[in-house]
Amino acid sequence: MSEKQKKIVDALNQDRADELAAIVQYLGHHYTAQGLESVAVVGMFKSISIDEMKHAEALGERIAYLGGQPTTQPSKIMTGGDVKKMLKDDVASERKAITNYKAHIKLCEQAGEITTRTLLEGILSDEEGHEDQFLTALGQR
Repeated sequence: MSEKQKKIVDALNQDRADELAAIVQYLGHHYTAQGLESVAVVGMFKSISIDEMKHAEALGERIAYLGGQPTTQPSKIMTGGDVKKMLKDDVASERKAITNYKAHIKLCEQAGEITTRTLLEGILSDEEGHEDQFLTALGQR
């Protein structure tokens, strides 16, 4: 594996670890959200976690294609609190993902890794939509 490919695989594994954390975090929120506000968002938590599963799968497939080993270790998972705290934690996760995907898209562009860049651009679009959903639920849109 070339040095460029290794950098890309490392970046993709970072993204995959964050996606794995998001799956666990959002499903945890789906299971544990309580109170009147929870009725409006538990389905959203579940739906977005399924999107994150698809991202983790696509990243794993791309990592393997590039000759790497897809990580199975999630990054930090935020748990607990009321629905408002859950939503704020989820916004923070999405913002981290958006920042990382933008940087990793640039890395792929510089390396001439067009297919991986295109994959990340699609995931980035989803993450921006997730951030919007969480912000809307918080009344910040």
